[in-house]
Amino acid sequence: MVRPFGARSVPATLTVIVPTFNEEENIAACLESVAWADDLFVVDSFSTDRTLEIARTYTSHIVQHEYVNSATQKNWAIPQATSDWVMVLDADERVTPELRARIQGILAGGTPHDGFRIRRMTVFFGKLIRHCGWHHDYLTRLWRNGKGRYEDLHVHADVIVDGSVGTIREHFLHNTYRSMDQYLEKFGRYTTWSAADLYDRGKRASWANLSLRPMWRFFRMFVLRHGFLDGKHGLILCSLAAYSVFMKYAKLWDRHRREAIERARRDGPAVARDRAREALDQMTER
Repeated sequence: MVRPFGARSVPATLTVIVPTFNEEENIAACLESVAWADDLFVVDSFSTDRTLEIARTYTSHIVQHEYVNSATQKNWAIPQATSDWVMVLDADERVTPELRARIQGILAGGTPHDGFRIRRMTVFFGKLIRHCGWHHDYLTRLWRNGKGRYEDLHVHADVIVDGSVGTIREHFLHNTYRSMDQYLEKFGRYTTWSAADLYDRGKRASWANLSLRPMWRFFRMFVLRHGFLDGKHGLILCSLAAYSVFMKYAKLWDRHRREAIERARRDGPAVARDRAREALDQMTER
């Protein structure tokens, strides 16, 4: 049972959930940064490299579970945590000493909040990004056990907390893409998942979504949020972000296009032409 704010005689306990798949290059530094937690819970998607071997030097609490998407994997793991508080940390992320001290203070002193948004700073192709809007990136990563779960989205799901959410300004580090090949490998999956989320919400790929949205993303990140101050890293980051917006809507358009063709094939030649024309008109006008 969670005691009221200010009533703890001993610090609250913390489980850190770390999802993994072939993270042998990242997992040691990640787990080392949270080795002070009461429970390190590694949820592995059947890695084929040395991820599990390395993880076992830090914790025995390791399970393997088939991966569907990030939110589903984390929501499967969260109810298995037995500590007072839960934190989720990806394998390519690190808790800084300053954040560790802040979290330990919360666990020891209590808090009226049921969850916390924590500032994330990102290293992109080896450089810490200080602009582009990424320096104000806050994510809900810490909450009381039983109070939080991820949204049912394929990608970029946030945590829904049942209760008050505070803010922690001490940051954790996200060591993201190290090469363009690594970026492009994830890019394909993420834009496909984003298109699926849009489709599930009944969205369509209008002219504005395919043209203006990508341009606005670049302008907002590179100009309004001073991405140019991050140099070539900022230019590449903002360009890739804009392209990802275009590609998710292009994939959404392609999904509707293929469905229109399939319906036309089933309905026969006469109805096919009318329905295909109507569907394609809707995709470009909305």
